[in-house]
Amino acid sequence: MGPEDLYAKLAAVAQQGRRYVLATVVESAGSSPQKPGAKLALLDDGTLLGTVGGGAIEKQVLDAAAALLQASDPGATRLIETHLTRDLGMCCGGRMSVFLERHDPAATLWLFGAGHVNRAIAAAASEIGLRVAVVDDRDDWLTAERFPRAERLVQDPAYAAKHLDISASDLCAVATHDHALDEQVLLALADRPMAYLGCIGSARKAIRLRERLAQRGVGEPALARIQMPMGLSIGAQSPEEIAVAVVAELVRVRAAARVRAQGPRSIASSER
Repeated sequence: MGPEDLYAKLAAVAQQGRRYVLATVVESAGSSPQKPGAKLALLDDGTLLGTVGGGAIEKQVLDAAAALLQASDPGATRLIETHLTRDLGMCCGGRMSVFLERHDPAATLWLFGAGHVNRAIAAAASEIGLRVAVVDDRDDWLTAERFPRAERLVQDPAYAAKHLDISASDLCAVATHDHALDEQVLLALADRPMAYLGCIGSARKAIRLRERLAQRGVGEPALARIQMPMGLSIGAQSPEEIAVAVVAELVRVRAAARVRAQGPRSIASSER
C-alpha cells in the first residue's frame, strides 16, 4: 500500500470519528526489513494497514500501538529503538527506530438549541476544527440550510441529552429556546464526563439555574464545572459576538487539555 492510499484510508477513518495509531520508520541501519518512511497503522477495531517489515519487529510495534490505543491521554506518542538481532532475535543484524503517534478524532461540539446564537457558534466552531452536532425539537429551525456544516441534526434535546454518545473529549453548549428545557438538558448532562459544559444566560439566570439543579440533586463538583454564563467575558452582545466569546473559551479548554496530556515538559517549552 502506497502512502497516498494509506493516508486516504486514514482520512476516511478520522471522518468516521475513530482513532488509530500511525507507526513510521524514522531511522534504520544495516540490514533491516523496511527503510525510513515505511508506515503501519493500527485502527481502533484491530484493522491493520501497511507494514513496517513483518516478523518480530512488526509484533513489537503492534503491541506498542495497541497499548497507545488504550492509553488515557489523547495524542500519546512513543519511540521504539530496536537492535533486530540482539533485542528480537531476528537474523537481519540491523537497527530500526519507529515513531508511533496516536490520532484521535476531532471533538464534537454538541449544540443544544438551534437558535441564532448556536447557529453563529456552529459556524465559528467548524472553522477551528470541531465537529458540530445540533439538537433541537423545532423542525423549521433544525435544518441543513441553517447548519450546513453540522455533521448531525438530532431531535428532542431532553431525551437526547440522556442518550447521546457523548465522549469525554466532547463539548456541550446549551442555548435552547426555553429556560425549563435548558434545565432539563443540564440535569441530564451534569454528571456525564465531557470536556466542557456551558449554558447561555444572564448572571441572574445562572444563579437560579444552579439553585434549581442543586435542589434536584446535582452535586457541587458537577455544578462547579458548568460554565454559566458561557463564553469569555468580553462584553459580547450580538449572536456573532457571543459566538466569538464562546469559541474562544472552547479554544482555551482544548489548549488546557492538550497541556495536561503532554505533561510539564509542554509547559516549559511553551514558555521559551
